[in-house]
Amino acid sequence: MSARAPQVPAPAGSPLDTLTPPRREELRAACAHLATLDDTEFGVRLLANTPGHETRDETLLRAWARTAAEFGTELSAGTPDDTGPGAPRTRVVETTGGTDRLLLARYRSRPVPTVELFTDTLALGEHLVDLLGWQDLYPAGSLRAAALAHERAHLLLHEDTVARRALRDRLGHTALRIGPLRVPGHVAGAGELVAHAYAGAVCGLRRTPLLLTAALMGAVQALRED
Repeated sequence: MSARAPQVPAPAGSPLDTLTPPRREELRAACAHLATLDDTEFGVRLLANTPGHETRDETLLRAWARTAAEFGTELSAGTPDDTGPGAPRTRVVETTGGTDRLLLARYRSRPVPTVELFTDTLALGEHLVDLLGWQDLYPAGSLRAAALAHERAHLLLHEDTVARRALRDRLGHTALRIGPLRVPGHVAGAGELVAHAYAGAVCGLRRTPLLLTAALMGAVQALRED
């Protein structure tokens, strides 16, 4: 991708319309730089900002990020159609209030499996894609589909103990060692990277939602400061 995204105006009614022209140019430039980074780099950043990983070596975080992404892609290939007879029943609820928390969607297991879709964040994401000229990366309708697929991955990891154990074993983190005994540990944040890779693979995206999430962070920050 070129260093500078095409200057496509945001659709009417977008919160991004309120940005001053200089701020909009700053946002475009910042997002163009983000697009030059690969998903592993975003994965390292996500893990580094996850409580418990503050002092971990970047090499280890990079290995975990790659492993989690590979696992998510493999998980997508082995997942049955959501509409099949054995597919879990999940309620989808549309709501708002996700922009400030940068939430496109959220999975809740109780009282019944539910995916909350935050329509305000989805709309902002679609406007941002248009503003940046990223339609080749995130075609129309793909953000909603990716958000649902992302939460589907969380559902799979929540309900499938075999998948959770396989991810844990693949990451190879040791929580405790007593003599010859090794207690495998959970890697906080890895499930999120699995879900991003899963969503990108299921939806056939050229880039996972990790890039868009980083761009959305910049957009929200610009809106707050402008």
